[in-house]
Amino acid sequence: MSSESHWYPDIPESLSTYALVVAVPTGWTVVTQGMAGESQACPTRLCGRDQMMMTEWTVMQPSEAVTLVANTFVTAFRDWTSKTGQRIRLSTYLFPDDAHLAEEYLDATARYLDAYIPLLGPYPFEKFAVVENFFASGLGMPSFTLLGSGVIKRHYVQSYALGHEIVHSWIGNAVFNRADRGNWVEGLTTYLANYYWHELMGDRAQARDQRRLMVQGYNLHVPPERDYPVAQFMQKLDEHDNAIGYQKAAMLFHLLRQEVGEEAFWQALKSLVAQYRGRHAEWRDLERVFAEESRQDLRWFFAQWVEQEGAPMLSFSEAVARPVAGEPAQTFQLEATIVQSNKFFRLPLQLKIRMEGDREHLLTLPLRSLRETISVTLPARPIAIDLDPEFMTVRRIARQSLSPVLNHYVTDRRRSVLTAFTDEPDHPSPFRDVVTRIEAQEQQKPIGERTVIASMAQDGLLPQEGSVLVLGSLESRPGIQSILAHHCGERATLNDRGATVMGTTYEGPGLALLVSCHRVDRPGSVVTVLYAATPQAVAKVARLLFFYGWNSFVLFKDGAVVIRGEWPLASDHTEVRLDASNSIR
Repeated sequence: MSSESHWYPDIPESLSTYALVVAVPTGWTVVTQGMAGESQACPTRLCGRDQMMMTEWTVMQPSEAVTLVANTFVTAFRDWTSKTGQRIRLSTYLFPDDAHLAEEYLDATARYLDAYIPLLGPYPFEKFAVVENFFASGLGMPSFTLLGSGVIKRHYVQSYALGHEIVHSWIGNAVFNRADRGNWVEGLTTYLANYYWHELMGDRAQARDQRRLMVQGYNLHVPPERDYPVAQFMQKLDEHDNAIGYQKAAMLFHLLRQEVGEEAFWQALKSLVAQYRGRHAEWRDLERVFAEESRQDLRWFFAQWVEQEGAPMLSFSEAVARPVAGEPAQTFQLEATIVQSNKFFRLPLQLKIRMEGDREHLLTLPLRSLRETISVTLPARPIAIDLDPEFMTVRRIARQSLSPVLNHYVTDRRRSVLTAFTDEPDHPSPFRDVVTRIEAQEQQKPIGERTVIASMAQDGLLPQEGSVLVLGSLESRPGIQSILAHHCGERATLNDRGATVMGTTYEGPGLALLVSCHRVDRPGSVVTVLYAATPQAVAKVARLLFFYGWNSFVLFKDGAVVIRGEWPLASDHTEVRLDASNSIR
């Protein structure tokens, strides 16, 4: 029972402590916030019948609401001490079928608490419980998380899953926000759990990929005409809200960390929790805390990134290298100009200069105007410059310049599915399941906005407009290969024994390939192909197709991922022009 059911008296926006006495039938277990006393038999005069057990719960920490859960759980407990010496009771309340997962969830809980207590300060509660729910949910409550059976069975222990709910113990369940005045909680929690966990683990590649996903998600799900300030985000209703309130807001905190520095950033988070524990905090309160800890005036930062919509659109105007006279023969002076083409944003911009001999030079340019020029002396001839190669900032990137992925298709205003497979009598192809799901999901849309579903033409001709999803099997390989050759070139090709991706050939009857490429004739739209030679090869992939929405290519064998990756961005670098006739003296 949640507060939305109004099962107890409440005053709006009050932060209260609670005392509960709960009676349930023998064999049932109750869990809520706070700590429980000993269970005892409930007198018949109180409960009205025999075989009832009564438990008293005390919630000493101020809370926005109280949630009560009861079921026939199998419980497991661990009295645990963190590396900082804090004692916390860890527990699981799982259904009998999933009770064997208790140790996995207890171990993961301990792992996350040990990681975040040093960053955010003492854990705010006496316990943390993982509680299984009989319907789908993924909710973080003060001192416990309520997870549906489906996710419990899927080992929901990743940083973006259980880790995210545990970080909410500090951010959202100890320090509160009034969502109608701007929800900063989800952006910060996403930054700390979904993203920063990879930094903590030393996984630089995964951290970079998470930044890429946040930048790409913002660009695909938030067209400029539908953008709004982070300050106006209240709750996630769809992927559009998620891209602003979770992903862009998370990148905002990454930029804030770069602006104020490591020591001030992490000390500010501890101060925020210490000062506002049991209280509401708003964006202006975060601004004050970070300004105090960094001893900087951050008004411009919060005005720019929180209170106004949008993001910078960056490009190179020119890049010229000249030999330096009087220096060693391989010394060059590089001048490059970066332009912001929509409106001015102040930010640190990372650049990577690639030189002859596989040498690189990384630098950060503070952008302070719409047009900035850098001048740098290099020990080798520069060949190209990469703009923000590590995705250290949030920025506007045109759809046709982003790495093509399945989610290009998902977010396109016009979409078509081309079927290139055959259903066996009484045995529909697994591809048919994809088509059926798409049709079912779009029943509520106006007919003019629904995905067009048609058979693929033998010559591989695509619809005139929009993004296209091609679902095809072995008998249609020549037509599908024709589409790939036209739009993907040599990046991905099909042959009679398998597929070649990025120059490597893979063979075998269990192979399936998901690949997306930009339509050469329709900027901003993509063609995505899901191909498999046999129904068995595609069956598992088809069920999870849209789970792979952020990769340009994924190759599967017997349903398991063999390789995955992204094609490079189209406009994130510029070639350097050599001006040998005009040396620097």
